[in-house]
Amino acid sequence: MPYIPHTAEDVENMLATIGVGSIDELFSEIPTGLKIQGDMDVPSALDEHSLMKHLRSLAAKNVDLSQTVCFLGAGIYDRYIPASVGAVISRGEFLTAYTPYQPELSQGYLQTIYEFQTMVAELYGMEISNASMYDGATGIAESALMAASIAGRKRVFVSEGLHPHYRSVLDTYCWAIGVEVQPIALKDGATTDYSQVDDSAACVIVQQPNFFGVIENLTLARDAARKSGALFAVSADPTACGVLRPPGEFDADMVTGEGQPLGIAMGYGGPLLGLFTCKKEYIRSIPGRIVGRTQDKDGNKGYTMTLRTREQDIRREKATSNICTNEALMALAATVYMSAVGKSGIRSVAESTVRNTQYAMSALTQSRAKLKFDKKVFGEFVLQLPVSAKTVVDRLLEQGILAGLPLGEYWSDMQDCLLVAVTEIRTKEEIDRFAAELSRAIK
Repeated sequence: MPYIPHTAEDVENMLATIGVGSIDELFSEIPTGLKIQGDMDVPSALDEHSLMKHLRSLAAKNVDLSQTVCFLGAGIYDRYIPASVGAVISRGEFLTAYTPYQPELSQGYLQTIYEFQTMVAELYGMEISNASMYDGATGIAESALMAASIAGRKRVFVSEGLHPHYRSVLDTYCWAIGVEVQPIALKDGATTDYSQVDDSAACVIVQQPNFFGVIENLTLARDAARKSGALFAVSADPTACGVLRPPGEFDADMVTGEGQPLGIAMGYGGPLLGLFTCKKEYIRSIPGRIVGRTQDKDGNKGYTMTLRTREQDIRREKATSNICTNEALMALAATVYMSAVGKSGIRSVAESTVRNTQYAMSALTQSRAKLKFDKKVFGEFVLQLPVSAKTVVDRLLEQGILAGLPLGEYWSDMQDCLLVAVTEIRTKEEIDRFAAELSRAIK
């Protein structure tokens, strides 16, 4: 067992210390019928060179972006990542760091988290940001729980344009504490009908842009929330804020989002980064952790976790939130990304995304495909095809194109619909090839 450092003597000493005669005795409570009898059918051991060769052969079975052109988005996007991101986050003092409970030993990491909070708050036009959540889904779910607690109501109104995965996580969170989730239908299949919001609402939740890439009217969302005495929460694409007015300018109480587009690789679906911001007046109700800037006794600038005690996070049902960690390494990646590209860079990324998206919409509708919604979009749009979207995706994958997300598995009446994502790094040649292969696939 070369992967286990304990010798036979070490094992005997440990067993003797805890008062058992063998390792099997540790599992004596498990019925014999549930235990594997005899040797397991496990391949024989390999030397290091052979093992690496075997692992490479397994990895080669995966489809990755070195083999395909990606038009798949739906929450995770193929965007440019500066080389500086990997160079910084791979440093040992960041890569292996634990929660910075001792500020005197963690000033570097604490400062990066503080800078992260500052930049995210500025990007969303908000006053306060926490030190991150697990992902965009947990971010919006935590905002619903926070709103229910502040408003003293047990019902949240959620646009059906919110990402279906986010809605599933939201349903689970709210079910656990007895908060009802009331869906808000899309009046034209694409944008939210806020006339359905009533005075029982703790908050109104909308995604900007929504799951279909359509840009929502946040003024209407805010007015519906204020009319019902509810809080207003937005799940916003941080890249889109490079060209769209940030939700904070619409008087949003809480703005959350998925930080993966900010310098984090797609990574087969993770790890991700949850963004969470709110108004300063709600700082005592914010989930997760906050890093603040202070001074030591000599007047030197310093950083420390503040306004949150660890005990608050482990008091279970009495806690403000049961999230008691942060995605600090991914937050660092986003911090390096935002520092590298700067304000003008984020705007440039967003503008390039808009231009590429508009070109793709034109190119892909030259054949029998058409746009499902005649609405303003950012980065994504829905194509309606004359055949099954899943069939088209399978055909184009054979040609090295990840065509997008078939929507039939989420909406039964959209079996012929494909959600296509276009980012700043998609080229004209790639889009033209997609259009040509799509035309052949739907003949």
